[in-house]
Amino acid sequence: MKRNGSRNCLNRRSRFGSHERDWLKEDVGRGCVYIYGADSATSMSSNVHLVLCTVDTLASEIRDEEGRENLYLQLHGDLVRRLEPAEKPLQIVYEYLAGLGFEDLVRIQEEAANSDLSCMIRFYNEKPCQVEQLDRTLLSGVYNVRKGKTQLHKWAERLVILCGTCLIVSSAKDCHTGKMHILPLVGGKVEEVKRRQHSLAFSSAGAQAQTYHVCFETLSEYQRWHRQASMVVSQRLSTVDLSCYSLEEVPEHLFYSQDITYLNLRHNFMRLDGSGGLDSLCRFSQLKGLNLSHNMLGELPILLCEISTLTELNISCNGLHHLPSQIGNLFNLQTLCLDGNFLTSLPEELGNLQQLCSFRLSFNNFSEVPVVCGKLTALDKLAMAGNQLETLNLGVLNRMSHIRYVDLRLNHLRRLSVDSLEGNKSVTHMDLRDNQLTDLDLSFLGCLEQLHCERNQLRELTLSGFSLRALYASTNCLMTVNVYPVPSLLTCLEISRNQLLCIPDWACEAKKLEVLDMSYNLLTELPSRTLSNLSLRKLMVGHNHVQSLPPLLEHIPLEVLDLQHNLITKLPEMFFFKALNLRYLNVSANSLESLPSVCPGEESLSVLQLLYLTNNNLTDLCIPDLVGHPNLRVLHLAINQLQTFPASHISTLKIDAKPSLTADSALSSTLWNHGLAEMAGQRNKLCVSALALGSFADSVEAMYGMFDGDKNEELPRLLQCTMADVLLEEVQQSNIDSVFMSNTFLVSHRKLGMAGQKLGSSAVLCYIRHDATDLTGSFTLTLANVGTCQAILCRSGKPLLLSKVFSLEQYPEEARRVKEQKAIITEDNKVNGVTCCTRMLGCTYLHPWILPKPHVYSIPLTVEDEMLLLGNKALWEHLSYTEAVTAVRHLHDPLAAAKKVCTLAQSYGCQDNVGAMVVCLNIGEDSCTCEVHGLTLPGPGGIISTAKAATPSSSSGIASEFSSELSASEVSSEVGSTASDEHSGTGLDAGLVPRPERRCSLHPVPPFSIFQRQPSCATFSSNQSDNGLDSDDEQPVEGVMTNGSKVEVEVDIHCCQGKSLEPVPPGAEEGSPAASSEDDSGGLFFRIWRQNSMNSNILLAGTKETCELQKSPSTCCLYGKKLSNGSIVPLEESLNLIEVATEVPKKKTGYFAAPTQLEPEDRFVVPPDLQEEVKEQIKQHHESGAKQEPSKKAAMAPPDEFDTAL
Repeated sequence: MKRNGSRNCLNRRSRFGSHERDWLKEDVGRGCVYIYGADSATSMSSNVHLVLCTVDTLASEIRDEEGRENLYLQLHGDLVRRLEPAEKPLQIVYEYLAGLGFEDLVRIQEEAANSDLSCMIRFYNEKPCQVEQLDRTLLSGVYNVRKGKTQLHKWAERLVILCGTCLIVSSAKDCHTGKMHILPLVGGKVEEVKRRQHSLAFSSAGAQAQTYHVCFETLSEYQRWHRQASMVVSQRLSTVDLSCYSLEEVPEHLFYSQDITYLNLRHNFMRLDGSGGLDSLCRFSQLKGLNLSHNMLGELPILLCEISTLTELNISCNGLHHLPSQIGNLFNLQTLCLDGNFLTSLPEELGNLQQLCSFRLSFNNFSEVPVVCGKLTALDKLAMAGNQLETLNLGVLNRMSHIRYVDLRLNHLRRLSVDSLEGNKSVTHMDLRDNQLTDLDLSFLGCLEQLHCERNQLRELTLSGFSLRALYASTNCLMTVNVYPVPSLLTCLEISRNQLLCIPDWACEAKKLEVLDMSYNLLTELPSRTLSNLSLRKLMVGHNHVQSLPPLLEHIPLEVLDLQHNLITKLPEMFFFKALNLRYLNVSANSLESLPSVCPGEESLSVLQLLYLTNNNLTDLCIPDLVGHPNLRVLHLAINQLQTFPASHISTLKIDAKPSLTADSALSSTLWNHGLAEMAGQRNKLCVSALALGSFADSVEAMYGMFDGDKNEELPRLLQCTMADVLLEEVQQSNIDSVFMSNTFLVSHRKLGMAGQKLGSSAVLCYIRHDATDLTGSFTLTLANVGTCQAILCRSGKPLLLSKVFSLEQYPEEARRVKEQKAIITEDNKVNGVTCCTRMLGCTYLHPWILPKPHVYSIPLTVEDEMLLLGNKALWEHLSYTEAVTAVRHLHDPLAAAKKVCTLAQSYGCQDNVGAMVVCLNIGEDSCTCEVHGLTLPGPGGIISTAKAATPSSSSGIASEFSSELSASEVSSEVGSTASDEHSGTGLDAGLVPRPERRCSLHPVPPFSIFQRQPSCATFSSNQSDNGLDSDDEQPVEGVMTNGSKVEVEVDIHCCQGKSLEPVPPGAEEGSPAASSEDDSGGLFFRIWRQNSMNSNILLAGTKETCELQKSPSTCCLYGKKLSNGSIVPLEESLNLIEVATEVPKKKTGYFAAPTQLEPEDRFVVPPDLQEEVKEQIKQHHESGAKQEPSKKAAMAPPDEFDTAL
């Protein structure tokens, strides 16, 4: 081991062996960094080696060991900067990992030694050059090239590229990894070489000009290159964009072009000194625009203030603490951007810039409005968002008569003070969002046209209505809003999420009001003046306490009306006759029993296209009223009292063949079972994925997760396929829940970087395991989440929020952290205009503002815990926690529950991707189904499990995707199971051998056979196709209109013939014969459980006689959910549109005439060594069955099932 003094630095190691590991274990301050060659950025066979060092090893020491002049650092595969000699590479890596969220020093040391970390942080011994960073390629080809004007150099075959304004010459074989020679052509020459046919000489400008001779093969190539290169040479550049090039100096050849007027050097590492440094920019005699943002300058170069021609200067995000007084010499400056710095004051010399009309000071550290702003008379906007203002003296605005726009978002404003009664006639727009104001009186702003004051703590608001055009004051505590006089110019009023008891009178009298949003308030009635407003186009009054609408005496011009979540029992009788312009109507979650009448057929003048009627008390009597809407495209009717739906009467609707839901399949697990539903909404792709492992880590554990990629569908799939494996590895390394869950997210973040993903995804992960202190007792639920995916626990019928929403609007602490790190938060409340989330998996290019460190929360599970609900952002935006729990608490099928909450979200107006997972819990000793004291309980012979075939666990390394044939707007997975899928080793006569002791999953029996397969029940969401269908040859349903219109009607009916369903316990194995009791071993009885194209379950049964089901804890729950207290709840209807009928229609026509058929793959597979025995037993079974009495034969006839849409 080669030592470097006390630094313990070892050079040129190509691998990481045992000696190196032993050396690292001696001290956590030791580690290694991987050094890459310049060709590693583009070559797969990277020239890389590791260097052992300590946190005190300097970059200069590693540089000397490498024999290089410099050492370079690259973050997230993006920009490359040169390290200063005094910087410490290993310390940089450690600080980066600690910033991500790693806390343990030993773990940080292990992660730093992982070569996969190079996707996020990497060191180079030479500055890499990538062709992708250059301009657009114009011409390229492989030709014979000679360098220089003399004939000393030989001709050689090279790759020649005319790219932008440069000629690039590189090796023909290693064009991406070899050395590239770049020749700038602007101001140079392109000449014909007379001594050689079809040859051109390319020369650059300047005293030390270089020349390349290129010989072309044909005349046409020669002419094309000559023509194109001549245009490049002769062009006069006015704008040069060199942003994101990792530059330290301006290329020398640019100084020969004196026509440059705009120079963009954003996102570089420009140095002050040097031949091409910032101090030399004054050589551009006609430069008017200069962008130096994100260059880590630390201070503004004084020589820049000598460029008197500048009219635009952007030096934002450079860590500036002060400005030099020489900046006042830029007399022609019109635009100055200083956002994202640490400025607390401004020099008085800025007042000399009388032409300055745009001055940005957002996201600095100002505690008051700079006085110098009052001297800038040409300035019309005061942009100071994201500063530290606590008090605003409105008298300052009076002294700035030239200011019209005031932006004070994201400050710490608590109050506004007025030092005089003089009115202000200049301010027209004011933005006070995301502050801490409790009362706001802006009545002295007589010319105020638009006010934003969302997300404050306002209780009272007073404004002047002379010029008011738009008011946005949502998410406050407003009880009174005073506007005087009546705002005759008001067009938009949004005061939702407040505590208003009524619509203000002045709002009813506003004659030009077009949009009124008062949802989430305490309204009890709607004034007739509001509905009769001739200019009102959009009215949003959902989530209030409105009981009725006033009678309509005249026509109303409303186009959008939202009345959801109120107490309305009836709409006005002439409603549809008066609202002839209505296109959107949402009256979900009310108490409607009927709908207003409308003219039927072609006489109808209705233009209604979207109608939401979910969760009301509507009956079949409302169906004729729906026929009078010929333009109807979207109709939500779920959760009502409908018995039939004659869809053929509404020709514009197409009915989906939705997957049927089975309540008994949810009871296949003793402790937990899940259901998943995902809907694409009105988007053409599904960007939500879920992961469910009912039997995780080969033990009595479970893991459930949901991932939302917003507009990216690849990220959720990657997390779905890898996160279970990562968690399994982390659990083996640490037993502390906060450690292994946090590390799971951080490692998954790294794996996304390895996969080349730079976008971000929200994620929530729930892990159920035995308490670490009591492995045989209670269970603990550990949750971790980032982004906007959330999970709630239903405990004693009440929702318990487990997760946190990491967004700027809902997490003030995170917003404060992002502000302190000088991120730019745009006006739509997004970090750098990208995302509103502050913690996500991925988004590496937004580090350190966006972090992958999750919120981790653990809670012991008790007998009071009923279910766990996971959902993405769209679900919880439209559905409250209490309503979600109340809506599905009584359902026993988690798949039906998951579908119901998704349906509710869509019914309440959600048009985005929505996903929900419901996990039913049955935790407690009373849920044990073991045989008591080793006694054999009599069980039903020949009954097999209803559990589905287990899907491969992600922890087994199998990444599978399953096709599904579901509706065009929904993708649902079947309920998971923790039942084992082992094969029986005794054949069909397993009932003749002694049955092993039956144990529940709470007290499992150790494995006793080498042929036993491990339990596996991973359920992955299927999102392969955009429309939910993976087959193009699906036949349309007979009797159903399919004209291609949008699908939004849920009318699935699940019909079974017979008075009752025979109970089937979930205890036995699927696809294998179950053991018969010793008292009833004479007959053979088996069932085949299969799945048809509609995802509904069909049971084919044959038996000698009816076996009465024993009332064991594992079987008595078939028709009712066994609660933690031991009671049984009768099975109820999951949805009013999904029901179990007692009789099949007598006349089978249309869709009813299609009996279910076994698919070829649904055959009962018998081992070869048992075929003869099986044939003999089946023959005896048929012979004995023929002698049955007619009554018994009829009683045991297999039930006919029909999936239909009425």
